[in-house]
Parts: sequence; structure tokens; C-alpha cells
Amino acid sequence: MKKLYINYIESFQGLSKEIWYLALITLINRAGTMVIPFLSLYFKNSLDFNNDDVGWIFVFFGLGSVIGGWLGGKLTDKIGFYKVMILSLFITGLSFIGLQYITSFWGLCFGILFLMIVADTFRPAIYVSLKAYSKPDNQTRSLALIRLAINAGMGIGPTAAGLIIVTKGYSLLFWIDGITCLLAIVLFYYLVKEPKKKRVETNEDLDIKKDNNLVYKDFTYWIFIGICFFMGMAFFQLVVTMPLYYNEVFNLNEFEISLFWVINISIIVVFEMPFINYLEKKHISITKHILVACLLMGLSFFVIFQNFWIGILVVNMIMMTIGEMLGFPYTNKFALNRAKEGLEGSYMALFAIAFSIAHIFSPKIGLSVVENYGYQINWLITGTYGLIGVLLSIWLQKRIKKNL
Repeated sequence: MKKLYINYIESFQGLSKEIWYLALITLINRAGTMVIPFLSLYFKNSLDFNNDDVGWIFVFFGLGSVIGGWLGGKLTDKIGFYKVMILSLFITGLSFIGLQYITSFWGLCFGILFLMIVADTFRPAIYVSLKAYSKPDNQTRSLALIRLAINAGMGIGPTAAGLIIVTKGYSLLFWIDGITCLLAIVLFYYLVKEPKKKRVETNEDLDIKKDNNLVYKDFTYWIFIGICFFMGMAFFQLVVTMPLYYNEVFNLNEFEISLFWVINISIIVVFEMPFINYLEKKHISITKHILVACLLMGLSFFVIFQNFWIGILVVNMIMMTIGEMLGFPYTNKFALNRAKEGLEGSYMALFAIAFSIAHIFSPKIGLSVVENYGYQINWLITGTYGLIGVLLSIWLQKRIKKNL
């Protein structure tokens, strides 16, 4: 027991104060994003849209995320991650507050599009900030700490949101989302200072700057992006389609649905940091972690092909969570390690865009399959995404071994 405790404490040691501040800011911001896990239910139950309409709104959600990821990468390389993060948080906060007043289909499509363009410029910027504020030997743990903060916030947020929806309705959630974004700006500005040290450019750096499209010529990186896409295709079913499944098949209300997120969050908050710390000491290749993550995510949906026992939903969530704990920190690490100096924003933008494109197709395909063939066929298709990710991971491993 003492050894476990020492390992747990050790997993948090050696991280910079800026990383800890970023984690605190992320915790507050994510705790405020209460409405996101319930958007599909909000659109369907409160605004009376059908599954097809909800699917199309999430297409715009994903499209905005794609544009935001690309724009965030370009802006990060041009003006730096610090300014991008502040601007993104400020405009996102105002956009969340305004979104509650839009109730028409096309209004929501374009409102969500704008919100996600602004919100997701933040993602490439924070990835690059992690590289700036952490050392190579603790980069994965820094990423894991930020993920811990994200998930702790998402555990607090949806659980509180479930209670608020049942008692007060959805409107209050949009205000909380907006205000927490603005609060995050204040904390970020006062606690985290922009790095002032200028890196000396080498001849290699100058060559890279001459070729701003280098990332698009990196075929090995494109295989990795394919893995991220299929990983996202599986994961986003958990965010969009699964709450409807809980509600329609098992008759769970918003608060009961939020308890499944508590399972996900609790496992991540308690186990991810020591788990990552343990794995880092084993010196297992990043690609093996990614392969196992894809396998677990795929299998987690195959197990819910039967829907006669509510306990299988817990099994699904545990398997998905372990896959998430392996997949997301190590895909982050692979992308950061692969990124060329001076083009970090472009590499991390493409990484973010892979998940954003998945966010376009996953809800639309999933909800369309549900509408026409039912949930169980959708779970078979979703599980296949994980298996495709496994095959691509094997291909990636082979190319990495050949230094391609």
C-alpha cells in the first residue's frame, strides 16, 4: 500500500508551476462546459428536433472544430500560443452565453459553427504551450495532468448539470459555460506568463520555415492522423449517441446519465497519472500504447451489442475509459514528438483536425444508422472503427521501425 502511495505521489512530481496553473485553469473551464454532454438531449427534448436534425447540427459542430483547429495552428505559428488562448477563451465565453437564445435549426447550425471555430483555436495552442512549459522527460505526465484536469472538470460539470437540468432547465448552463470561460482568462493572464526566451534558429529551422507545408508531406504522420480519426469516430459515440441510448433504451434521465460520466472521470482522476508514470518507466513504444487503446475502444462497443442488462453499460464505460487513458496521452505525445521545430502549430492543428473531422462524421453516421437500423447495428459499426485503428497502428509501428 505504501509503495502504491509513493508511486502516486511520484507521478505528480517534477512538473513546472506553469503546467500546474494550466491544469487549474483547465479544471475551472471544463467544469463550466456543463452543456456539451447534453446538447443532443437539449436539441431533441427541449427544441423538438429529430435525430436527423440533431445529426446535421453536429455536422456543423464538427466542421467548426475542423476550421478552428486549422486556424488555431496557423495563428499559433504566427502570433504564439499565449495570445491565441486568451482570444479563444474570451470569444468562446460570450458565444456560449449567446447560444441559448438561438432556437431555429439554421440559427443553431451557424451558431454552433461559429462557437466551435473560436473554441477549437484553443486546442493547437494549448498543445504547443505544453511543449513550452514541460521538459521532454515529463511531457507525457504533463499531458496526463492536463487530461486529469479536463476529466475532473467534466466530472464535476455534467454531474452538476444533470441536477440543474432536472430542477432549473438548460438556460442556466449556458451562462455558467460562458462565465467560466471568462474566469479562465483572468486566471490564465495572472498566473501563466508568456515565455520571453527567443530560441536561436538553426539552418534546419530556416529550411523548415521555407517549407510551411512539410507536415502535409509526412506520410507516416498521415497514417497516425488516420488512427486518430478512427479513434475519434469511436469515442464521439460516447458523447453524442450514447446519452440518447441511455435515455431511450434504458429510460435513464439526465442525472442518471451523468453518473456514467462519473465512472469515466473517477477512473481517470484516480488512476491515470500513476498509470502513465508506471508505463513511462517500462519504456514501451508509443505505438504499442496506441494500438491497445484502439483495440479496447473497439471491443467496448462490441460488448454492448446485447442490451438486456444495464450492467453492460458499466463494462462498456470501463473499457472505453482504459482505452482513453492509453490513447489520448500517447497520441498527444506522438504528435508533439513528430512535430518539427517552428511548425508545432501546424502539426498539432492537423492532430486536432483529425478528431474534429471525426466529430463531423461520427454523430451524423451514428444517428442515421440508429434511425434506420437501430442502436445495436450502430455499435457493431462503431466497434469496427477501433479495429481499423488497430490495423493502422500496426502499419505505423512498421514505418517507425524503419525510421520513415
